[in-house]
Amino acid sequence: MRPAPEESREVREAREARRAFLAGRLAAVRERIADAARAAGRDHTGITLITVTKTWPAEDVRLLAGLGVRDVGENQDQQASAKAAACADLAPALSWHFIGQLQSNKAPSVARYADMVHSVDRASLVSALGKAAQRAERDLRCLIQVSLDAAAGRGGAHPDEVPRIAALIAGLPRLTVAGVMAVAPPQEPAGPAFALLRRVRERLLGEHPGAVVMSAGMSGDLEAAIAAGATHVRVGSAVLGHRPPAPLPH
Repeated sequence: MRPAPEESREVREAREARRAFLAGRLAAVRERIADAARAAGRDHTGITLITVTKTWPAEDVRLLAGLGVRDVGENQDQQASAKAAACADLAPALSWHFIGQLQSNKAPSVARYADMVHSVDRASLVSALGKAAQRAERDLRCLIQVSLDAAAGRGGAHPDEVPRIAALIAGLPRLTVAGVMAVAPPQEPAGPAFALLRRVRERLLGEHPGAVVMSAGMSGDLEAAIAAGATHVRVGSAVLGHRPPAPLPH
């Protein structure tokens, strides 16, 4: 086999510049999390930062892993599956979180790489994930996405539907009810919405003691989520910067 071509100085310098950029922004986000936890009287070590790498290349995932990131989030299966394959050598230190709306026909692919799915919101998806996880021989932690407003197209189950969906998840051998997830309604204060999510999780814990995860809060509202009890926050642009433009068609 031919040896891999040596990288140019420009490539090395660009990688180091990107690494320094990510390191600075990651440190700032971690400080925000620690400050928010302190203000809420919580231990910041009980809050997991999921760095959302959607639209960014696998190289960024590698740089982030080198900076201590252990949880990454993706919202599109095609991108996520390719990145997970490209970074397979980082397993098991790296956990993949699928955070986007998920079509049932994508469940077989997602079940092959995801460790946690944050967007389980209907019976048909539970069934598809259960079958896919069995075929993949992988255990899958499921968060029930809860709708905190009446907006269509955002995904999520009505709070009253959560117990039924949880029972379906718990009835399948490869799936685990891990908790709840939500996105705060736009143009509204996040605090009351996250407080509702916390109440939904507290009710869920009565039947499913292991459902401790509350996935809430993003770059703009992570402080409100932590104040409400979030255990996982999903942060993209505050770490990685503005989204890169989509590639031009050939």
